[in-house]
Amino acid sequence: MRLPDRNRSRVVLIGASQYSDPKLPDLPAVHRTVADLAELFTDEYYGLVPEEHCTVLLDEGDLRTVGQRLRAAVEEAEDLLLVYYAGHGLVSGRRHDLYLALPDSEWTGPEFNSLEYDKLRNAVLDSPAANKLVILDCCFSGRAVTDSLAGAEAAQLGQLDVAGTYVLTSAQRDQVALALPGEDHTAFSGRFMRLLREGVVGGPELLTVEDLYKRLRTLMEAEGLSVPLNRGAGTASQIALGVNRSYAQTVGPELRKRHVAAVRQGEDGDWEGAAGALQKILDEQTRVLGPDDADTLRTRQSYAHSLGGAGNPMEAAGLLRQLLADQVRLLGPDHEDTLRTRQFLAVNLGEAGYREEAIGMLRVLVADRGRVLGAEDPHTLRTRHILARNLMVVSANDEAVALLRQLVADRERVLGAEHPHTERARRDLAELEGRAAADVRLV
Repeated sequence: MRLPDRNRSRVVLIGASQYSDPKLPDLPAVHRTVADLAELFTDEYYGLVPEEHCTVLLDEGDLRTVGQRLRAAVEEAEDLLLVYYAGHGLVSGRRHDLYLALPDSEWTGPEFNSLEYDKLRNAVLDSPAANKLVILDCCFSGRAVTDSLAGAEAAQLGQLDVAGTYVLTSAQRDQVALALPGEDHTAFSGRFMRLLREGVVGGPELLTVEDLYKRLRTLMEAEGLSVPLNRGAGTASQIALGVNRSYAQTVGPELRKRHVAAVRQGEDGDWEGAAGALQKILDEQTRVLGPDDADTLRTRQSYAHSLGGAGNPMEAAGLLRQLLADQVRLLGPDHEDTLRTRQFLAVNLGEAGYREEAIGMLRVLVADRGRVLGAEDPHTLRTRHILARNLMVVSANDEAVALLRQLVADRERVLGAEHPHTERARRDLAELEGRAAADVRLV
């Protein structure tokens, strides 16, 4: 089971919401449904394909245009081909053939101005795509259905078969409405989209078309709606259509625990091991939670910093610069995570030999953390300490001594005289004052 290859897949969305034949009522919900499906399927992270690989034919009345654009997508698809239709389903002919209505279709003669399902089926059959999915959201027989068709449903389902393809139909019939009062989407597709957007609690990490069908069937039966129908051949039922967004509710907390353990591993001195663990966590979070999730961003921060601890401060600085830009965009410049990334960036730049740049960044960060958190917040005090240590490295001893004296006094008052951070600042101050005394003796 896997997600489709975005660049080798194609999606075709066909919808008819307006009709010239007064016997075919307009279906305004179809317009919103097709538009929202296009947005969902082309989502930068959760979608199936980029926008240029999604063909939208909404209220297109020219059957030739529909055929040409459908064939183009069919021929280009190599991994997944998904063809969706929403509108009126009409039945005509001695074999009760299924026709998908277009804006100028006629109730009494759909075979002359509608998309014949058999032609759609043949086009899909000819596609080189490894996986093929056809979704029909229409009145399965429409108003043209006669009582004699009630017993022919099984035969008509057989007509929908496409080898190597999964076919999913909403199974709407006769007078059953496509959209419920007060709903923006058709009943079937609205619930289909909700499952993709919200996920299935307790479900797998990836949602296959079969997973979605089973859940849709349960939902629609419970609401007294038409029960979806499905046909599948081979492994087509295992086509994954998206990440289960509810999966994060279960996995997210466990990944956070692993993140905390990996950070502690680095702090205990095993930076290389921490980096390896954090890389695995980051891969899972990006896949399950998304690249913009707060947990994912924090793991990017910890992973980059651990690379610096493992002896690659320049690589760490490059990753932290990229992260900082994303955090400013997503969280804002004053968010604590953004401020922490600035501190980690300065630390790694200093370790990479760009000490003056690091000192300049830390001076600004001390002011910003003081403004946002307060001058005596432990995080602000930590930044002041890092600034002092960098000044020590470049032999700016007078300024470093002044900073450390004030820092020791502030930490004794805020944290206590025996707090490890207070003791660390006191040791640094003693070391620096010892150097100064030695220099005086030498002179």
